Amino acid sequence: MERAVPLAVPLGQAEVFQALQRLHMTIFSQSVSPCGKFLAAGNNYGQIAIFSLSAALSSEAKEESKKPVVTFQAHDGPVYSMVSTDRHLLSAGDGEVKAWLWVEVLKKGCKELWHRQPPYRTSLEVPEINALLLVPKENSLILAGGDCQLHTMDLETGTFTRALRGHTDYIHCLALRERSPEVLSGGEDGAVRLWDLRTAKEVQTIEVYKHEECSRPHNGRWIGCLATDSDWMVCGGGPALTLWHLRSSTPTTIFPMRAPQKHVTFYQDLVLTAAGNSCRVDVFTNLGYRAFSLSF
Repeated sequence: MERAVPLAVPLGQAEVFQALQRLHMTIFSQSVSPCGKFLAAGNNYGQIAIFSLSAALSSEAKEESKKPVVTFQAHDGPVYSMVSTDRHLLSAGDGEVKAWLWVEVLKKGCKELWHRQPPYRTSLEVPEINALLLVPKENSLILAGGDCQLHTMDLETGTFTRALRGHTDYIHCLALRERSPEVLSGGEDGAVRLWDLRTAKEVQTIEVYKHEECSRPHNGRWIGCLATDSDWMVCGGGPALTLWHLRSSTPTTIFPMRAPQKHVTFYQDLVLTAAGNSCRVDVFTNLGYRAFSLSF
């Protein structure tokens, strides 16, 4: 006598919707909290999820430790970029930047404090803001995206003070070398450009896709993510996610990731997190080994 095969219990509409969302999810942005204990991640649905890094990195971490502490709707469209100040989480989407209080972010239903829009050429132009960067010594915020410019905003007054031009296509990412002081920008044109903030001029250009060990022509030349730690830079996108020595403009480590990455972050010198075309944030505890993944 054959054993009866149990029928699969159909998922409810909410579970089906969540499964489809996760299947088509892209994580565009990340930011570590001022206390260093939490990681905020923003996706293509306008949601921001908060993860407990201290719980996920614990030796006693369970699968539940790698799930969000809280998730909230921040923008109508994708959350392309985020950055944290001492008190605020700043997030950017299509044409505007929003501010949230970190102490309120962990509570459900937190409300935005303010929003700002850079000066665009016409009122009909609403390019996405792909990157945000804090410059603490200037108390300013640099924004970059679809209009191919780097806009500087004074955080005290909310006014925009300058624009840097040089990229020939969309800008996707920014990073700061505080000691220099220099800003790095990467974009659709395949170049990482270094800008001296004292002179507001471009001082170095690295065309990543021209280096054979990094090049992946089938993915394109675009630079989608960028992070720096003094003399080192990590960048990726069309080209492979790669660690570079900036002074010599030399690629030193290629990370074992096939899909193009949308965001990368250094965390306490050793840990590097990378996110892209999935619902996961991959965490590396050294320069070649993926330790685990956080997931929406």
